[in-house]
Amino acid sequence: MMETFAALGGGFAVALQPTNLFLALIGCIIGTAIGVLPGIGPLNAIALLLPFCLALKLPPESALILLAAVYYGSGYGGRITAILLNMPGEPSAVLTTLDGHPLAKQGRGGAALAISGIGSFVGATIAVVLMSFLSVPLARVAVAFSPADYVALIAFALSLLGAVGGGSAPKAWAAGCLGILLAMIGIDSGTGVERYTGGSMELLGGLDFTVLAIGLFAIGEILLLIETRIRAEAAKLGHGQRLTFAEILFCIPAMFRATGIGFVIGVLPGAGASVASALSYTAEKRLNETNGKLGQGDMRGVAAPETADNAAQIGNLVPMLSLGIPGSGTTAVLLGALLMYNITPGPLLFEQKPEVAWGLIASMYIGNCMLLLLNLPLVGIFARLLTVPAWVLYPGVLALSFAGVYAASNSAFDLLLAIGFGIMGWVFRKLDVPLVPIILGFVLGRMLEDNLRRAMSLSDGDVMALLASPVSIALWAMTLGALLWPLLARRRVA
Repeated sequence: MMETFAALGGGFAVALQPTNLFLALIGCIIGTAIGVLPGIGPLNAIALLLPFCLALKLPPESALILLAAVYYGSGYGGRITAILLNMPGEPSAVLTTLDGHPLAKQGRGGAALAISGIGSFVGATIAVVLMSFLSVPLARVAVAFSPADYVALIAFALSLLGAVGGGSAPKAWAAGCLGILLAMIGIDSGTGVERYTGGSMELLGGLDFTVLAIGLFAIGEILLLIETRIRAEAAKLGHGQRLTFAEILFCIPAMFRATGIGFVIGVLPGAGASVASALSYTAEKRLNETNGKLGQGDMRGVAAPETADNAAQIGNLVPMLSLGIPGSGTTAVLLGALLMYNITPGPLLFEQKPEVAWGLIASMYIGNCMLLLLNLPLVGIFARLLTVPAWVLYPGVLALSFAGVYAASNSAFDLLLAIGFGIMGWVFRKLDVPLVPIILGFVLGRMLEDNLRRAMSLSDGDVMALLASPVSIALWAMTLGALLWPLLARRRVA
């Protein structure tokens, strides 16, 4: 324990150097901006910044502080468009729209932004504390997770889709299945066979998340607003009661629960923040079925996924630093940055390069405080975005959406796809089919297929291998319970 405090003190000596403080601030600002802009994402931003770090001859600890600040700073920025415009730029921000956008429609967009910022700070800060003391042992536990265990974990996450359906579990599960089918479009990574492409060369690489999310949410929302001619609404969305201290206290239990879920899921390589936010939101909905209004504008519905998202982002760094195993695509780029500086991540990193490992951890304490101080004062400015006249706001959102789609793929075909998904989103809204399960099914479906393929190849096709460990058995039991619980609850009420 004392050794950890001593090492952390050395890390603060590195992080508090003026150059590193400035780089952390710049990274937080860039990360927030990247989170706001759909289609770019922290992975692309970090990849673009890597050559600049080398060109400026930054030492490895300074470069990693800058790049990591962009990474976790994007978690703060992604909530802005999700709450105010119902336009999630990242999979992990999808759940935030369920309560964040209804709050904005009630005139409490600023309050929703504030609680999401506070939740992000709580989740990230507690996760950094846990990372400081538990990095190596947790990483070793995470590596013990087999592909079969991941299949069970993802199946459990998919079983909870009924809880995010806005009232209709069958429609939610059907929408989730549609998302899984959309994830299968393209070339099968295992066999090289084309699937559901219709002979289109443009679909061989599969669908991009940005195209699907922006089409369903941003374009579909605008089409609905145009149809119903809600023009006066935008003028009132930015006004309303501020976040109260009582509401913050009310959300604290949800934040602590979401932090635990987010950090544990984040430590598992490949699980990702989208799984963490989905599990944390559905956990809150299950816990508050009788006394909550999650899905209709509940502050806990914003605090939980945002807290879990940022906790998972910090958790993703644990296996990268401790074992050299990236937990996500973005941490894979960060791993590449370390290798470019001839630094090998692993348990010995904390002993051989303490200024890098502990300097990064200490910088995250400081960076999260910077992000909170940057974001809370700007809440009012962000909320006033919705006071812009509709004839300016909606074309601006469309332009931003198309720019995000084109930036993600440089393909005009994807613009047409986005419009098609926008029409689909508009039709589904009119039919009361929830859109969030489609996105979650799309994201989790790819992960499910990859891990199922690995599990089957390791066991020579033996299906019983999916039940070979106590972890997978427990997760399958929880999946069965999640599927049967609505039926049992309905029978008990009857």
